[in-house]
Amino acid sequence: MKSFIEKRIFQGFVCIHILHHAQKSPVYGSQMMEELSSHGYKISPGTLYPLLHSLEREGLLKKYEEKVAGKIRKYYAVTDLGESQLVKAKVYLDELAGEVM
Repeated sequence: MKSFIEKRIFQGFVCIHILHHAQKSPVYGSQMMEELSSHGYKISPGTLYPLLHSLEREGLLKKYEEKVAGKIRKYYAVTDLGESQLVKAKVYLDELAGEVM
């Protein structure tokens, strides 16, 4: 079982990862689950989708829908605010990694 602090750090890393990929091109839930899994993050839909919704509510992502193979797929793209927050996060990450590594 993860401690409270492990969960918060994990969630922060996942949010940064989502913003990073959404900056490159719009993302959707199952795609992000696969991407995160390839980096060792074990994340369930019950964790990922509330994070995506939270990032959208905070104005860091914007959602739009497209019909794909007869189904509606929700895509998330980074907003200007999301991009600026990602830049700040990268500065903090760089500084932290330089200090603790």
